Amino acid sequence: MKKIILFFLITCLTACKNEQAKQLTEAFSGEPLQLKYAKGFTVKDYGTYKILEIISPWPKAYKSYHFALLNKNYDVEFWYTEKSRFDAIIEIPIKKIVVTSTTHIPALELLNVEQTLVGFPGTDYISSEKTRNRIDNGLVRELGKNEGINTEVLLELKPDVVIGFGIDGNNRTFETIKKSGIPVIFNGDWVEESPLAKAEWIKFFGVLFNKEKEADSIFNAIEKDYLEAKTLAKNAKTKPSILSGAMHNDVWFLPNGTSTEAKLLKDANTNYLWSDSEGTGSLSLNFETVFSKAKEADIWISPSNYENKEALKKANSHHAMFNAFQNNNIYSSINTKGKSGGILYFELGTTRPDLVLKDLIKICHPQLLKNYHLYFFKKLE
Repeated sequence: MKKIILFFLITCLTACKNEQAKQLTEAFSGEPLQLKYAKGFTVKDYGTYKILEIISPWPKAYKSYHFALLNKNYDVEFWYTEKSRFDAIIEIPIKKIVVTSTTHIPALELLNVEQTLVGFPGTDYISSEKTRNRIDNGLVRELGKNEGINTEVLLELKPDVVIGFGIDGNNRTFETIKKSGIPVIFNGDWVEESPLAKAEWIKFFGVLFNKEKEADSIFNAIEKDYLEAKTLAKNAKTKPSILSGAMHNDVWFLPNGTSTEAKLLKDANTNYLWSDSEGTGSLSLNFETVFSKAKEADIWISPSNYENKEALKKANSHHAMFNAFQNNNIYSSINTKGKSGGILYFELGTTRPDLVLKDLIKICHPQLLKNYHLYFFKKLE
């Protein structure tokens, strides 16, 4: 009888492992996560586990990264034999996390999992009051700078995962972290080509915390708000001309026409003067080129990091030659800060493009949003 029972147990275990292997090898049997705009990642749900693929962690990435996300009660022995197939195998939901960009903070808070954040490089840059309170109470450790994270402190924290941010993958610190056994997943929200695609990366965090439904609901609300604002902007009777950027070392840097900044200005129904330009990164122009095209621009949006008109003029006297400067029509998000100096726009703007769009509509078509108060932007005094 004992031999029969033992045989039965072995047969059951073998069958379970064979079923897991079958699921793992049937690439199209998983239920894909529904994404409307984002192209930089995919997720397939196989019930007992999920496969996360990061396709675009940075521009022109030559490879994608694969992660097995395991729900509780997984077969340790089976997944140990499969680990070579993945960049990391991670148990979910995540209980302790380190993120490396302030743009990751809003997703954690919207999903109500901010208590899982245990470390961050450059905590002074975080503006959110909720997370700032956790920092002030010693619940989020300072990890130094993103380019050189204090690995000693990070290893002491023992996070389940580190959400990285990189421009080319050549980050020795992240390699050190991975070699220590802590998984690193690169978040590529910033590589996406539209405001809503960037915002949809909240679903990436939803997967890590088994909160896909919540993430989907949050994004749908943001999308609805954005599209309604975009439709409202079409009712504007005029399209003000827009200048952006500023001079640095005799070079004027401003968004190209395919950037998310330009797309926001388009959706706000404005005439961004460089909307027909293409390429990656920002445009680099000389003063004469900018002045000849934008001297009479109605509104100047985001003049770099200058906090007032005096600083803008002091940096380069040519700035004062534009009509928007003389007519006091310059708006910037640089002065809306958290208590430690972090700029709110840099933190929340990616996740909430609906608020950014409504700010631009309020600035450019104030009659359309009479009762709306600017969230990120302020007039440069």
